[in-house]
Amino acid sequence: MTASWLFERIEGYDGDLAIVFRGKPSSFSELLERTTFWKQELSRNEIGPGNVVVIDGGFSPNAIGLLLALIQFGAIAVPLTPLSRVQRPQFEAITEAQFSVVFDEFDQWTLARHERNVANPLTQKLIGMGHPGLVIFSSGSTGEPKAVLHDFVPLLEKFRRPGIKKTTLSFLLFDHIGGMDTLFNSLANGGALVTTVSRDAAVVCQAIEEFRVHTLPTSPTFLNLLLISEAWKDHDLSSLQVIAYGTEPMPESTLSRLREAFPHAKFVQTYGMSELGVLRTRSREAGSLWMKFSGEGFETKIVDGVLWVRSPTAMLGYMNAPDLFDEEGWLNTEDAVEVDGEYVRILGRVTDLVNVGGQKVYPAEVENVLMEMDNVRDVAVFGERSPLVGNILVARVNLIEPEQFDAFKRRLRAFCRERLPNFKIPARIEVTDQEQFGHRLKKMRRMSPSENKGQP
Repeated sequence: MTASWLFERIEGYDGDLAIVFRGKPSSFSELLERTTFWKQELSRNEIGPGNVVVIDGGFSPNAIGLLLALIQFGAIAVPLTPLSRVQRPQFEAITEAQFSVVFDEFDQWTLARHERNVANPLTQKLIGMGHPGLVIFSSGSTGEPKAVLHDFVPLLEKFRRPGIKKTTLSFLLFDHIGGMDTLFNSLANGGALVTTVSRDAAVVCQAIEEFRVHTLPTSPTFLNLLLISEAWKDHDLSSLQVIAYGTEPMPESTLSRLREAFPHAKFVQTYGMSELGVLRTRSREAGSLWMKFSGEGFETKIVDGVLWVRSPTAMLGYMNAPDLFDEEGWLNTEDAVEVDGEYVRILGRVTDLVNVGGQKVYPAEVENVLMEMDNVRDVAVFGERSPLVGNILVARVNLIEPEQFDAFKRRLRAFCRERLPNFKIPARIEVTDQEQFGHRLKKMRRMSPSENKGQP
């Protein structure tokens, strides 16, 4: 049996709370009952080692039970969510899925069989090893989403070392590497995983209060929305001891406001990629965006200001694209960093870099300044082609309250002149009512809002 240590631990937790789904608690013993049911169901449908199975659902008892059964059977799981359902046929074709199990909001399910053979060399390599697999799709902000194939065995090995037993909110999605990390961290340490019917700030706060949630893993975008909503003022969030943020750079101004709102909580910056898994990090000090990598088993290096990682939990490769490994097994994260001794600070993706008249600008730096302005709810900064300087900076802003555009533009530029060199001051400003983040609650800079108002 694969990862037998994990299942032995789960058996030891027995009647302890494992999952809260739609407000209903389930114990570890009940979760194992679901796993046993799915092992029987997989056998009945002749699903076994090496089969590729899509799980379209979320962190429900049945979906988790199916995932655990697939691991034990040595099959390859492709977790998806209803938010990506329109892309499911495309994802099934890329992964050569032979079965799909779709769960509804009440954890009822349907199973479909697809007449496909597995021909992808990466998948065949994994099958030859006799190991279970996990496929995570990258966000696909440009071009076709990439299918990241992982060997489940080294991914799970990370959780063998005992950690803290705690109640965690399952904020990151079922098809996200951070969501998988949250799930198996909770299962391996006998913790409780609390799900919510939505990721609305008030709903999240209610769940934290009701189930005394200890840890909230989330994104800076959501934390900004939480502050603006002020829902945190209407609930008892005293149980919340850890707020872990990642997936995108955190604005310093947002972190400062969060620390004032939640003085009792520890803020932990995480670092992870679909291609690498989630790496252990340690902040230089409370409230600092500088961090160092503190886990065992992986190595980091900086090449021309870009972070490279070599890790046993790295993907086997992309199923539908060339990978980013060099000949020595190092993976280019494409994250630009600043270095201060053993600490690094993430500046942003190299692909987001804007060259303005020969000067390099990372959008996150400008966004951080603009987020300090009064009446600014959110902002995205990006480059736009210019015949004069190659590129100009564009700031697309969500306001908290309506404001006369020309007056806001003057106010923004005056604010920037006191804090930024001229080449980092946005040349064009837009005001939009459209949200600037995707379903993963992560900033989307290169979207095209249907409603915006602005001019150079």
